[in-house]
Amino acid sequence: MSADAERFVRMYRQMVAIRFFEERVNDLYTRALMPGLAHLYIGEEAIAVGICEALRTDDYITSTHRGHGHCLAKGASPHLMFAELLGKEAGYCKGKGGSMHIADPATGNLGANAIVGGGAGIATGAAFAAKFLEQGRVAVCFFGEGALGQGVLYESMNLAQLWTLPVIYACENNLYNEYTHCSETTAGDMLARPRAFGIDSEAVDGQDVRAVNTAAVRLVERARRGEGPGFLLLDTYRYRGHHVGDIAREYYRSKQEEQEWVTGRDPIALHRAWLESKGLMGRDAFERIDVEVAAEMDAAVEFAMKAPYPDPSRVDEDVYA
Repeated sequence: MSADAERFVRMYRQMVAIRFFEERVNDLYTRALMPGLAHLYIGEEAIAVGICEALRTDDYITSTHRGHGHCLAKGASPHLMFAELLGKEAGYCKGKGGSMHIADPATGNLGANAIVGGGAGIATGAAFAAKFLEQGRVAVCFFGEGALGQGVLYESMNLAQLWTLPVIYACENNLYNEYTHCSETTAGDMLARPRAFGIDSEAVDGQDVRAVNTAAVRLVERARRGEGPGFLLLDTYRYRGHHVGDIAREYYRSKQEEQEWVTGRDPIALHRAWLESKGLMGRDAFERIDVEVAAEMDAAVEFAMKAPYPDPSRVDEDVYA
């Protein structure tokens, strides 16, 4: 199998891993085994996988409240992620961060962030450090279209362009700012905003992992050469609610709309069909991946369930603000 073929298969497996992970998160929540809420990435897997496939391990990312997919695509361990979600000491943040604040510096993940647009300054600062230290690293800032209403994003993009920083701004446009359609919150052309700064910007079908990867590779290589920031507007859709408790969604989006995206635009199904059409994978290979990934996620959940909670005496450790 060629290197390109291996990459396409690897991206398929990674999308399946994110889907299975999130399905188990939802199961833990509905069985009242997980504290707090989680924001599922189901339906958006192609974005995290397509972009992170273009990155090195030492490249940086910043994530969002809907960040499990980014964490996994960048190389995080499902075992330690589930431990964090369940508040266990073995988790990435010793059980203190939970779903919306997972960070894994070892894989370049500078952290998920519950503040809308909160990662923009962090990713841009990491890109500044990478350029100043001549490390050859690139930073990617993931955010939703709701962050287009946050001033810190524009301040960050302005400096990134002025200082020719190696940072990619990845806007995941899943159409809804929580429960409000983006047409009611975001005026004008979304892509015109980064272009006003002179940033190299491109709109991409966020359900096509190959298209995402192609665009990401171009902008990442450009940034690594010292040619400045990039911006990707990625059209996508979250199949579940804003969070795991958002079940009755008809008051802000229709069942028909959801069904059209789920049945016609599922990123995993689309990539699977392409792999089959090219003769790169068959039914047995797909089934084998499903079985292997399911076993991995079940083992990760079991590990997290059995892991101990942190000692209450350590509650004030690792707290910086």
